[in-house]
Amino acid sequence: MTRIIADISVSLDGFVTGPDPGPESGLGRGGEALHTWAFSDDAEDRRILREGTVRSGAVVLGRHLFDLVDGPQGWDDTTGYGAGEVGRPAFVVVTSSPPESVRLTDLDWTFVTGGLPEAVAVARERAEAASSVSDEDLDVVLMGGGATIGSAFEAGLVDALSLHLAPVVLGSGTPLFTGGTPRTLVRRSVTPTSTATHLMYDVL
Repeated sequence: MTRIIADISVSLDGFVTGPDPGPESGLGRGGEALHTWAFSDDAEDRRILREGTVRSGAVVLGRHLFDLVDGPQGWDDTTGYGAGEVGRPAFVVVTSSPPESVRLTDLDWTFVTGGLPEAVAVARERAEAASSVSDEDLDVVLMGGGATIGSAFEAGLVDALSLHLAPVVLGSGTPLFTGGTPRTLVRRSVTPTSTATHLMYDVL
């Protein structure tokens, strides 16, 4: 069964970027510390990254994040989805205006202009199709940014929340949650490593 999993790194004070994120610094000042775990040699960090990549049948991201990963300072042959782990899921971008061109033409991009629920529905179809081919259950992963995941959470579109809690206090930046409808979570796993605490919750 395909689930919708929101997966994101967050600071101890609840930010998914540092202050002043922009085209040249997508994670803001100090924000690189949020993703130290993804490039770690820690065996548990590598396992969590690998398992998350393998389960991805489709990935949803917002237009701002797309502009960063497809921009000149974005993903390349050494960094990309899964930070070097093998994975080529379909990527579904929520946008009001598709780009005129794409730099990363070797990836499977779909641009959805009908809003986040439509993008999640398209991604679910892609993940279910990939599941049929691989004969195993694959999920839709919401990789962000923070506004996209926050909106999906608020809209009740998220089945599970995977947080990578980095041991850093950023002070300000882009918050993951900014209020909204209360939700009940059930903790399914906690994995501490040398660089992060990995938390998995079911969203009720």
